[in-house]
Amino acid sequence: MQKLALALSFLLITVTSTAQDKTIQELRKESGKTVSKDQNDTLVKTWKLGGMFNGTVGQTSLSNWAAGGDQFSFNANGILNLFAFYKKGVHSWDNSIDMELGYINSTSLGTRKTNDRMDLVSKYGCQLFDHMYLTGLFNFRSQFTDGFTYPNDTTKIKQSTFFAPAYVIVALGMDWKPSPTFSLFLSPITTRWVIVKDDELSAKGAYGVDTGRTSRNEIGAYLSATCNREIIKNLTYKGKLDLFSNYKHNPQNIDLFMSNLISMNVYKGFSFSIGADFIYDDDVKTFGKDKNAPRLQVRQFIGVGYQRKF
Repeated sequence: MQKLALALSFLLITVTSTAQDKTIQELRKESGKTVSKDQNDTLVKTWKLGGMFNGTVGQTSLSNWAAGGDQFSFNANGILNLFAFYKKGVHSWDNSIDMELGYINSTSLGTRKTNDRMDLVSKYGCQLFDHMYLTGLFNFRSQFTDGFTYPNDTTKIKQSTFFAPAYVIVALGMDWKPSPTFSLFLSPITTRWVIVKDDELSAKGAYGVDTGRTSRNEIGAYLSATCNREIIKNLTYKGKLDLFSNYKHNPQNIDLFMSNLISMNVYKGFSFSIGADFIYDDDVKTFGKDKNAPRLQVRQFIGVGYQRKF
């Protein structure tokens, strides 16, 4: 009986080992074959999402400083850009929002705003031929908080606030996109609303809106160029240029809005940034000797801080 049991055990082990060897050989053969995916199981990526955050801070304090100056000053500035791009077949839908806010606080001047902007753009296009799209555009631009001018150290005059002013543009035109990083949109017929939803500013007839009213409609031509490109590794340029000519009033005086930002990632998120913004609006007549003339508005900044792309 013992011999019979040993014989049966040996036979079982041999059969099992042979079956395992055959299974292993078959798996090896299968692993050498090229696997072809079913196209129905592959999802086409139609959305591209991302953005960039750039924050800078600075602080200065003086004690017994012979050269003079504020005993303490602190400044902070933040820039956030988000985008969502859609592309499928001949259809594209580009969405982006830029938000900026900056303040400075010092012992002599208190807290003052240095930067404040929100800018939302949405474009839906249908491709006609290479790089050219028939496009509808929506643009909203305003700010977050109250803004003031300071004739002297103790006096401040309210100049702006949320939705005062706000600019809403609706346009139909052609969009030329020779690359994913550049776009040039041109519309010969554009409608623009200038909104002043503040009783104090509306009573002054600010931003070209009739006294006591909260909005003004304009019809004109509109051009918008955007660029977001990595010039070299870790060095990025982001710029926007908007031009608008109002057919109803002084069409030769073209309104301009231009923003430029160059940022360099120095080391593990720490960055160096330099930027310049230019605005000319023929209806913003708060400059000059008598405070009744338009002027080119310029803002430039340099900062070191933290940058994060995602």
